[in-house]
Amino acid sequence: MSSLVPRRDDLAALSGYHSPQVPAKVRLNTNESPFPAPETWRDELAGALERIEFNRYPDRLASELRAGLAEYHGVDASEVFCANGSNEALQCLLLAYGGPGRRALIFEPTYALHSHISRLTGTEVASAGRASDFRIDADDVERVLDEAQPTVTFVCSPNNPTGRAETPELVARVLSRAPGLVVVDEAYGQFASWSALELRGSGRAGPTATDADGLVVVRTFSKTWSMAAARLGYLIADPAVVAACDDAALPYHLSAMTQVAGVLALKYRTEMEGRVALVAEERGRLAAALAALPVETWPSDANFILFRPHERAAGEVWEGLVERSVLIRNCSSWPGLPGCLRVTVGTPSENDRFVDALEEILR
Repeated sequence: MSSLVPRRDDLAALSGYHSPQVPAKVRLNTNESPFPAPETWRDELAGALERIEFNRYPDRLASELRAGLAEYHGVDASEVFCANGSNEALQCLLLAYGGPGRRALIFEPTYALHSHISRLTGTEVASAGRASDFRIDADDVERVLDEAQPTVTFVCSPNNPTGRAETPELVARVLSRAPGLVVVDEAYGQFASWSALELRGSGRAGPTATDADGLVVVRTFSKTWSMAAARLGYLIADPAVVAACDDAALPYHLSAMTQVAGVLALKYRTEMEGRVALVAEERGRLAAALAALPVETWPSDANFILFRPHERAAGEVWEGLVERSVLIRNCSSWPGLPGCLRVTVGTPSENDRFVDALEEILR
């Protein structure tokens, strides 16, 4: 009897994507919404769950949810693909367009799962750096694209974990030069001042005019919709791209519970926008507090702030915060981020507790 079949050689060096989950009263490490979902949404959801026929498979195409998202974004339902979080949307996209002999381009530092999922699907990863302000270098982007010749180019905007959104001109420039799909990951898009969805369609006038057939915009319900537990994400793209993702997805991959939760959430757009405003206000207050401490910070268009202590090691600061029951993200081992930490914007009281603890440690 032979032993277990060995895993794929190209996966042997990989490990899963995890955020350390240690006990803490203030959890500011995973960029979730600090505010619970509206109580009326929870009540409506409870009633809707009672009407689900749990002995039946869910709608395979999530038709009602796609229609709701299409109406929300002003597109056709054939341009919407829904999945278990934006990560599954990325996985289906790479299953359809990546694989052996194909290449994904990322701009480091950026969201680790772009390269991780690429490698899981057998897609080669090409990496390029960023400018000193952590934005993509507009003067270098064409050379990078010409050399890499990627099938899929990832642009995270606002970028995780550095926080800045790319400009419309930069994204349009990438889109006009990239030989394959351009995937703009807008997990934090609601916090930014513009969306790559504005570039969709041909014949636009102005400095960002482009034919955007190759543009894919990825969104999630995990942040501003306060639905991280539901695991719901989606992408908007050309119908041919959506059809390819449908072909790559497992049958009935999106549960009836998740679908109905998303449909009902779309009724609460005003509440979602209110959460965005509250987080943006707290982000400004938190940035001002960090500016008064011996740390380096970078501007953020998202719901988190990247910072680097001047005189203390990142690991030491992280551990000191955990000892004070405050959990943030240690990014110091990530490419291009030596000594850096990332804090999610929380509630006013959570932010106060973080600042007080950090001030005590740095003192």
